[in-house]
Amino acid sequence: MDYNRIFRDAIDRLHAEGRYRVFIDILRNRGNYPNARCFAGHNGARPITVWCSNDYLGMGQHPDVIAAMEETLHDVGAGSGGTRNIGGNTHYHLELENELAELHDKEAALLFTSGYISNEATLSTLGKLLPGCIVFSDELNHASMIAGIRGAGCEKRVFRHNDLEHLEELLAEAPRDAAKLIAFESVYSMDGDIAPIAEICDLADKYNALTYLDEVHAVGMYGDHGGGISERDGVAHRLTIIEGTLAKAFGIMGGYIAASKTLTDVIRSYAPGFIFTTSLAPVLVAGALASVRHLKSSSVEREGQQAAAEMLKTKMRGAGLPVMPSTTHIVPLLVGDPAKCKKISDILLIEYGVYVQPINYPTVPRGTERLRFTPGPNHSEAMMDDLVRALVEIWDRLEMRIAA
Repeated sequence: MDYNRIFRDAIDRLHAEGRYRVFIDILRNRGNYPNARCFAGHNGARPITVWCSNDYLGMGQHPDVIAAMEETLHDVGAGSGGTRNIGGNTHYHLELENELAELHDKEAALLFTSGYISNEATLSTLGKLLPGCIVFSDELNHASMIAGIRGAGCEKRVFRHNDLEHLEELLAEAPRDAAKLIAFESVYSMDGDIAPIAEICDLADKYNALTYLDEVHAVGMYGDHGGGISERDGVAHRLTIIEGTLAKAFGIMGGYIAASKTLTDVIRSYAPGFIFTTSLAPVLVAGALASVRHLKSSSVEREGQQAAAEMLKTKMRGAGLPVMPSTTHIVPLLVGDPAKCKKISDILLIEYGVYVQPINYPTVPRGTERLRFTPGPNHSEAMMDDLVRALVEIWDRLEMRIAA
């Protein structure tokens, strides 16, 4: 068997479909974000503007966060020393878990090394522990949630995106005494729409189901204290588990769940993805702790980000660009072709110093390929005007349709 040929053919297929992913070589400029330096395709560093970072509020650059990380680095050193069980259960970890539990109106919280791991480990563990469990999963759930449900080995029923009637239909068909878990997200990051959380909780109450809400694209961003859409809508107490990340609006790294003490302890005690993984370095936890605490008391960043997103949407619509409907901070621009999506991204970077990644299948359905912009509080109106002018020129160059 020619193993190398199989691997080469797999990569060639991605190139042929226009779906091959190229990772940019950049460094962000501390204190001057979203400005950065790009090292790809030319000699030395070239200035660029970043438009697609998930560091939505620029908290990875915040002075309080950097100061906390520097202080911790010099106080306790670099690494954590092992798994939470062996040597990596630091005081910083416990402080952050308490802070996150309070943020989400829960009894306890548990840290993981990433949001992917928190989803995969928690959902797979729950599905294995609940006898005869049936998981009801939104069709647009993140890959990490899908992986966790698959790893649970239990029955899965997929409901149409945010379709309450379809979800109830599936719940009603299930045996009344079966264990049930409804897994969904608050903000869906590719379209920027929001789940009807309260109504899903109503169905969970009616059919005696547990609820699992992924808030990764909402924590820090919504609610008076950054608790996400569930805080904004006053429904956090109705959810069984709230999952979040420290790597987006909080600007650092890591994932977590918040739930009852008993349920959190079950995941801590049974989930291999938690038990056998070296814990987050204290320096990262300290930075996240500073970020969470800051955003609990400050809404300046949230308000600035929402204003920036609305301004960019308005400017794109005014220029006739095909910005997709979005009620959140996500600004998706429809292209509809993977090769063109990649070409536009390349032209923006090479000719205009604008960095935005193409979003292609399987992240989004075929035919809905897009550029996904995430303007933040530090993106100026002048930056937006430059961006829109560049997009209009490229759309015209590639003979793509612009609305009149």
